[in-house]
Amino acid sequence: MPTSPIAIDPSRCPLCGQPNQCANEIERETGIPQPPCWCTTAVFDAALLESVPAEAQRKACICAQCARSAAPSAPNA
Repeated sequence: MPTSPIAIDPSRCPLCGQPNQCANEIERETGIPQPPCWCTTAVFDAALLESVPAEAQRKACICAQCARSAAPSAPNA
């Protein structure tokens, strides 16, 4: 039996399911201009990006909390 496609909600993080607060998606949904999204200057760990399900890649943004939790820790000086 074929499986039905999984519905991707672009306003939710594909990793944790929480709202991702993507400024680009908010602007698309509301038509209200938003400042640049935090993610446009973020550096995402390759392992984090690989953990996004294939069907959600380039369709839903990772939230800031998931991005922070995957970021390498700064070395202690």
